[in-house]
Amino acid sequence: MDLVELSRLQFAVTALYHFIFVPLTLGLSVLLGIMETVYVMTGREIWRDLVKFWGILFGINFAMGVATGLTMEFQFGTNWAYYSQYVGDVFGAPLAIEGLMAFFLEATFVGLFFFAWDRLSKVQHLMATWTLALGTNLSALWILIANGWMQYPVGARFNADTMRMEVSDFMAVLFNPVAQAKFVHTVSAGYVTGSVFVLAISAWYLLRGRHVEFARRSMTVAASFGLASALSVVILGDESGYTAGQNQKMKIAAIEAMWDTEPAPASFTLFGLPDRANHVTHYEVQVPWMLGLVATRSTDTPVPGISELVGTARRNIADGLIAYRALTVIKTAPKDAAARTALDAHVNNLGYALLLKNIRPDIENATPDEIARAAASTVPNVPVLFWAFRIMVGLGLWFIALFAASFWFSAKRQLDRYRIYLWAAFLTLPLPWIAAELGWIVAEYGRQPWVIVGVLPTALGVSSTAAGNVLLSLTGFALFYSCLLVVDLYLLLKYIRLGPDAALTAQGHTEEAA
Repeated sequence: MDLVELSRLQFAVTALYHFIFVPLTLGLSVLLGIMETVYVMTGREIWRDLVKFWGILFGINFAMGVATGLTMEFQFGTNWAYYSQYVGDVFGAPLAIEGLMAFFLEATFVGLFFFAWDRLSKVQHLMATWTLALGTNLSALWILIANGWMQYPVGARFNADTMRMEVSDFMAVLFNPVAQAKFVHTVSAGYVTGSVFVLAISAWYLLRGRHVEFARRSMTVAASFGLASALSVVILGDESGYTAGQNQKMKIAAIEAMWDTEPAPASFTLFGLPDRANHVTHYEVQVPWMLGLVATRSTDTPVPGISELVGTARRNIADGLIAYRALTVIKTAPKDAAARTALDAHVNNLGYALLLKNIRPDIENATPDEIARAAASTVPNVPVLFWAFRIMVGLGLWFIALFAASFWFSAKRQLDRYRIYLWAAFLTLPLPWIAAELGWIVAEYGRQPWVIVGVLPTALGVSSTAAGNVLLSLTGFALFYSCLLVVDLYLLLKYIRLGPDAALTAQGHTEEAA
């Protein structure tokens, strides 16, 4: 593997490890707020015990999320130096605001949540809990604003004098439709993860006949909140599909393994076997109109196929070469008016011309065959996206069915009546994480070969360092993060096995010492 592939792999490994902890933190933070609200409204101590017990598990996961998240931001400087230099003015602002507005908010109120039960009134502590949940969600918001800009770079322009992307409209960056759709979809997926976590562990208690009243109440909250969240994931996922259909057409075509443009409205492929070599999908099972309605919200707008989009990329590369040649002139003659006019007219496709850097250094002399090769490189790995998306959607439908059954049994007070249901709830425990990781694979792997879609190819964003150094740090991260994951699982299992009574006793000793 070369430097680019190793750098991509290292960021992918650290991001996927980090996202093991993020969804559970998002989900549990809101569930804690709901449970404590019930406690304040009813005054029943069992609800306070619920908040404290699930809060212990939240705290373990929160600490691991912080430990794995901090190192990711340092990689922008160590492994992606040119990326940081080229778009730091845009990308750095949301990350800085996230640290100032959200992370410090979380860090402050997580202490109040754990150690201020006897120092604050019920209402004051409830406000601290909800503020903690707010900080957790705001943290996700600013990260996803930064990520959304990488998917759809609005509100910024290229400055030929500084050779950097600079913010031209911060409000456009802030209200980027891709970022907003990704935020609501991602946090809803986190809420599903937290709900499944509570539901599965409570089901395990009921299967063993332990902490029955505690488990029933926990499952009731998880069932209601989880059903609303699972339905939201589907609805908000539709919005993500629409924004991608408008701004990332190649990703949609790859997800569908749609090689040729279909007549409007396009069909959605439920099943098929993509064949990259022959540009065909075998044994297709399709739902008429569905893709057209999701991606275009119309019945008369076609969804372009991969072949058509490769042709568009070829034209964009040729257009971008005009901007690149003008930029070359500006470097030696900064006041050349004709060159600046040409750059301004074609700068939107400059990033496409840079795709040729993978083929030859003097891209202004690229041949038609090399332009065609660069255009073909805009097609991501179709089978990976095709199956990752379908497995993710299938899991989402299962979560809706599980939470609907849970809500029904809760309303009928029959949560512990059917052991097959309890086993199904318990065995679902790892599935939200699989769905979440697949979602990120679709989102991030699907925009290759771009680190910023249409602006900067991934291959140009890496630091000038030895591949061996990246391999060494990658190995170190993988080992260290694996150790953290083992510690996280050990601590979670320890307190789950102890149960609420022993866990709350241990927490009481900790609070007294503090």
